[in-house]
Amino acid sequence: MRPAPYTIDATQGQARAGTLELHRGTVQTPVFMPVGTQGAIRSVHPSLLPDTGVQILLANTYHLHQRPGEKLVAKHGGLHEFMNVKVPILTDSGGFQVFSLDKEVTEEGVTFQYEVDGKKTFLSPEVSMDIQQTLGADVAMVFDECVAFGTDKSYVEASVDRTARWEARCKEAHARPDQSLFGIVQGGFWPDLRKKSAQQIQDIGFDGYAIGGLSVGEGHQKMCEVLEWTTPHMPTEAPRYLMGVGRPLDLVEGVARGVDMFDCVIQTRHARSGVAWTSRGRIRLTDKRFRSDMYPIDSTCTCSTCKTFTRAYLNHLFRVGEILAATLVSVHNIAWFQQYMARMRQSIVDGTFEDFRKEVHEQYPEDAQEVQATAKASKGKGKPQGRRRGPPPKKRGKR
Repeated sequence: MRPAPYTIDATQGQARAGTLELHRGTVQTPVFMPVGTQGAIRSVHPSLLPDTGVQILLANTYHLHQRPGEKLVAKHGGLHEFMNVKVPILTDSGGFQVFSLDKEVTEEGVTFQYEVDGKKTFLSPEVSMDIQQTLGADVAMVFDECVAFGTDKSYVEASVDRTARWEARCKEAHARPDQSLFGIVQGGFWPDLRKKSAQQIQDIGFDGYAIGGLSVGEGHQKMCEVLEWTTPHMPTEAPRYLMGVGRPLDLVEGVARGVDMFDCVIQTRHARSGVAWTSRGRIRLTDKRFRSDMYPIDSTCTCSTCKTFTRAYLNHLFRVGEILAATLVSVHNIAWFQQYMARMRQSIVDGTFEDFRKEVHEQYPEDAQEVQATAKASKGKGKPQGRRRGPPPKKRGKR
């Protein structure tokens, strides 16, 4: 029997605090998963992960299939041994590459041109399942099609039906008993298609259910609207995963609409350019004002970076181009988001979630530049920025 029971420990409105049992450990939700696309969380040594409080992380099927290849990973004993991590791992299916790369989509699957060397690659539901079962993560994702914001409804409707057929093929091809399999709900930006997809995927039956096709340039408000169309049609007894979302405001509003799991790259991507998340918003440690600042990044944070180093020291590391800077700030950002999610979970348990939600809105308001960019894109005056794994610090714009 596949080990993925999900228990709801507390609720407040639609917000849920739950416990997910996976093969390699227990995950308390709501949970944020840092991203190790290539088999590593960039710049962070695995020995530092316990300090951050990470419960589960994500790796990418498509990229690991390209380099180094799942057979080499299997020679190490699987993805956990390859990466030398002890916590559960979720592998994405490669479906986001259907959105982000040049490709040819057919009923059988998708042909890509690998962006590194131009090599042709074919992924199908069966191929994706074979790769993910060989990698051996705790959770595998079905192979689906993620469509861009602005795609016309006739294409999305055909894509929803094709995705349902692909997901049924994934379930038929998946046989690893120690690996959970999550389905993905698509449907673009139409309530009837979201409802249709949710019912189709639920009828197939999976251990958990993801919401795909968001963070593709639609903006925060539209994302929230689509979640309101979608989560009421998803099973309450299974975990729900919103793919590619990682800002504090997006996380709290996702939880408010019944989502349990999230992932994004902004924590480490921001860190590499000197941007740190704090209880008072984002700060850029490369700014001149931090050159002699003797305080930690965030005095409320319990990570090793905040316990040990000053803003002045980190500013110095960035100014001299020392790669240690990226490591220390990545550790902080990852740990800070784990603490943020833990506080959110506790607010649900304590019945104070709405107070917590209000504080988040006050401290991390929606980026005005993003609102303008989304409005411009929706009028056909510009191309929206994709946000599957999160934006660079000064750009907004993931699955």
